[in-house]
This record gives sequence, C-alpha cells and structure tokens, in this order.
Amino acid sequence: QVQLVESGGGLVQVGGSLRLSCVASGSIFNVMGWYRQAPGKQRELVATITGGGSRNYADSVKGRSTISRDNAKNTVYLQMNSLKPEDTAVYYCYGRLLTIDYWGRGTQVTVSS
Repeated sequence: QVQLVESGGGLVQVGGSLRLSCVASGSIFNVMGWYRQAPGKQRELVATITGGGSRNYADSVKGRSTISRDNAKNTVYLQMNSLKPEDTAVYYCYGRLLTIDYWGRGTQVTVSS
C-alpha cells in the first residue's frame, strides 16, 4: 500500500518557476525528497528533507529551490525558481522507510530556451 504520486511537472520558460508535489500513502517516511534524471545521465539528488525539517540540496539548485514537507498531509513539495535548460529532466519523488527506498513514477520538467 506504500505509494508516492508526483504532480506539477510541465513546460516552462527559462527563468520561470514550477512547484512539484508528491503525496505519500501507506506510511510515514523518515526521509523524503526529489531526484532527477536527464537523458543519458544517471539519476542525481536534487533535495531531501527529514521529518524534523533538516534539508540538503544539490549545488546545482541551491539558492533557486526550496523543499518543504507537510507531515500532516504526508506531502513533500519542491519549489523551483529561475529555471535553466539544464534543469530539464524527469523528476522522481523519493521516500525512505527504515532501510527501504521507494520511488514515484516521475514527472517531466522541460525548460525551454
């Protein structure tokens, strides 16, 4: 019954903003976050957040992105500003429960130049 469902991806112009959402069900995760994967590249960390609110960001998005978590709704968000073409990727929601990792199906973000 554990499931992660992303939403909010789409097409945006360079310099624009986007907010991704991920609704979790079936469990409360110790860590939640976002990863992304561009064509021909490995999946990489974007941002993570713990239940206590501790955050970390990839250097490539630091200062432009904010991850937040609503524990009551079991939902994690990623606000992305000043978007660049290199932000184009499939973004995956991530949740960690004890030693087990869970992944959403992904949502496409495309930044046009």
